[in-house]
Amino acid sequence: MTTAPPPLKDELDIVIPTIRNLDFLEMWRPFFQPYHLIIVQDGDPTKTIKVPDGFEYDLYNRNDINKMLGPRASCISFKDSACRCFGYMVSKKKYIYTIDDDCFVAKNPTGNDINALEQHIKNLLCPSTPYFFNTLYDPFADGADYVRGYPFSLREGVPTAVSHGLWLNIPDYDAPTQLVKPLERNTRYVDAVMTIPKGTLFPMCGMNLAFDRDLIGPAMYFGLMGDGQPIGRYDDMWAGWCIKVICDHLGLGVKTGLPYIYHSKASNPFVNLKKEYKGIFWQEEIIPFFQAFNFPKECTTVQKCYIELSKHVKDKLGKVDAYFDKLADAMVTWIEAWDELNPPKA
Repeated sequence: MTTAPPPLKDELDIVIPTIRNLDFLEMWRPFFQPYHLIIVQDGDPTKTIKVPDGFEYDLYNRNDINKMLGPRASCISFKDSACRCFGYMVSKKKYIYTIDDDCFVAKNPTGNDINALEQHIKNLLCPSTPYFFNTLYDPFADGADYVRGYPFSLREGVPTAVSHGLWLNIPDYDAPTQLVKPLERNTRYVDAVMTIPKGTLFPMCGMNLAFDRDLIGPAMYFGLMGDGQPIGRYDDMWAGWCIKVICDHLGLGVKTGLPYIYHSKASNPFVNLKKEYKGIFWQEEIIPFFQAFNFPKECTTVQKCYIELSKHVKDKLGKVDAYFDKLADAMVTWIEAWDELNPPKA
């Protein structure tokens, strides 16, 4: 009896940003080994990163990024995990799964290892339901369906662009919450996947995330963070706000919930506060900006949407701080670099 090949084996890349040896891959070997890895090395490019034997991978450091992108390399963050988005850009696969190197295999309530990648693939391959909330959550999950009263005209759903997974153990808290709840751990396993409704923003975490690169890839830019920037730890948040308004406009879906990973290590809340403190104030203006944003009907592609968004970031958020002028320019540079490495298919 032959075993089925891993799902999407030749259509998915796993992107990992790191500054250290990737020993954590040993735990993930049963699930990740069939897939191609893209490792984006942050920090000192002369340092050698060790990858366990048996994995197929490409590794890019800052020298590689500078060589491939030239002057446009300025849009890729340095000394920040936001550099992972370079991996999205150089991939040639349809799907991306990205994970942090302090994320381990979690166990479900029955004690079995969770194959996070397999669940993300299920989420991406099943439609989303952003226009009408299903009270049994994902109608395509085993043992679920559309409930009474759900319009039949909406039951086909829409293509799923993003699958946002969660974390057991160390929750993804901001620095003030970390400081007042230093011992809090997430032990709640909620067996649910749901579509985030149209018109609703969410805080996207990049440590356990999958997406359809063909549908939303050009908008998955993690911004200007880290070295030389006044803000950090908002890279995935920024991308999440951007992709959500674009998905809403283009009729695409975003799911959140399963799968869980085990987040092993809490980052330093005092270091985090230094990175976050401007963002904590700025987000009170950023979020209303996204909530009120509407694209003109001419924006029919992700690239057109993203360029349009960049103009308004410069116009509206540039008044909040000069950083947003730089960010708006970097958004345009990102799209130029993306299009150069990913020319439109004939």
